[in-house]
Amino acid sequence: MTDAKRFQGKIVLITGAASGFGRRAAERFAGEGASLVLGDIQDHALEETATMARRAGAEVVTRITNVTSASAVDALVRAATETFGRLDIALNNAGVAHGTVKIQDTDEALMRRMLDVNVMGVFHGLKAQIPVMEKQGAGVILNTASVAGVTGAPLLGAYAAAKHAVIGLTKTAAAETARKGLRINAICPAFAETPMLTDSLVQKDASKAETIAKLVQTMPMRRPGTADEIVQAMLWICSPENSFMTGHALVVDGGLTAI
Repeated sequence: MTDAKRFQGKIVLITGAASGFGRRAAERFAGEGASLVLGDIQDHALEETATMARRAGAEVVTRITNVTSASAVDALVRAATETFGRLDIALNNAGVAHGTVKIQDTDEALMRRMLDVNVMGVFHGLKAQIPVMEKQGAGVILNTASVAGVTGAPLLGAYAAAKHAVIGLTKTAAAETARKGLRINAICPAFAETPMLTDSLVQKDASKAETIAKLVQTMPMRRPGTADEIVQAMLWICSPENSFMTGHALVVDGGLTAI
């Protein structure tokens, strides 16, 4: 049986903590004994997440964090080390998606936004987090990629390119740091019911239900995932019990890549 407090005393940093997977992960880590360092660009929603985590018993530090800025990400990591003296687990989770568009119709600004947030955000995180964890001789980093990072993603080319890059960074960083006591992995969810799905993929003339029904037609389970299902996998990846996994991109996709 899993210890309900498996993250007792651990210091966990989460970017993109204001909603979706980041918010739910903050609640779950808090409930299992962790102290949290939370970052996001949405200040009000970030404080809502912090309040939820404090109610679950966690000590919480928040910082407004734009992950496209190296200095902002550095400041978030410093908040962990200056407040708690260490950093045990980091979730580089902040990300953005886009609406459906063919590659030939994708403008440069959209592509750059996908790369700036989804790739550079992870890169800045790794660059700031790895030295701290190497000095400690231990640490876990989890990068949020996507099933679009392991397959083609028609009409989501810029997003897919960015998430493929996240997996490349993850595997490379894992290989470089494994002997230093670090574990670095990625998680690759398929469609899950989060604000990012609603905000990016629901078309102007369609309802949320219609959009989701269309998206899941290619999935054997014929339904989207839930934030709880994805976060459960995140916690398992980061768990001390999962001590031999590094450099892996774990797909959680309702069977999408099985066909």
